[in-house]
Amino acid sequence: MKIRPKRIVTGVDSNNKSIIIADDILEPSIDLEGSAFTELWETDNKDLDRTSSEARHREGIKLSPPTGGTKFRYFQLPPKNDNYSPEEMEAFFAAAFEMIGASHERTDTTKHPGMHLTKTVDYIVLLEGKARLILDSDEVVLNPYDVVIQQGTSHAWSVESDIPCLFLAVLIDKEFSS
Repeated sequence: MKIRPKRIVTGVDSNNKSIIIADDILEPSIDLEGSAFTELWETDNKDLDRTSSEARHREGIKLSPPTGGTKFRYFQLPPKNDNYSPEEMEAFFAAAFEMIGASHERTDTTKHPGMHLTKTVDYIVLLEGKARLILDSDEVVLNPYDVVIQQGTSHAWSVESDIPCLFLAVLIDKEFSS
């Protein structure tokens, strides 16, 4: 299943009247063996230019938003493939995190090769499928429309259904106080 959302971006014209400045269909930014990221929008810590229809994302796909910024994306994960050996799973996740500039965000992968930690607060909604959220000391199964507020904790995702899981996520850059 290829996610191709229609993205509408609003802004203002030279008279400060609200207008549609972009109306486009997005292709997945990354499609890797059924894992896909579709970057919808990104902000940085600069002032908002409401007249620009320029796509707001950095060159290349990055897991985390820029310092002081946000990231809005769909991500899709394929059903678990039990034919992969632990070594193949580790190699896949190592390559995937490298591809999205996030090798440094991987944590102890003993429990799951996808364990990672970003300096963000994430608002994540599971739209399709059934998934398991894996934490260092806990796990929980998610069904469609369940919401996760991820507060800068080490985690991984595992698909628990025979269909891909589709998530919608907003990541907000944050410093940790503890």
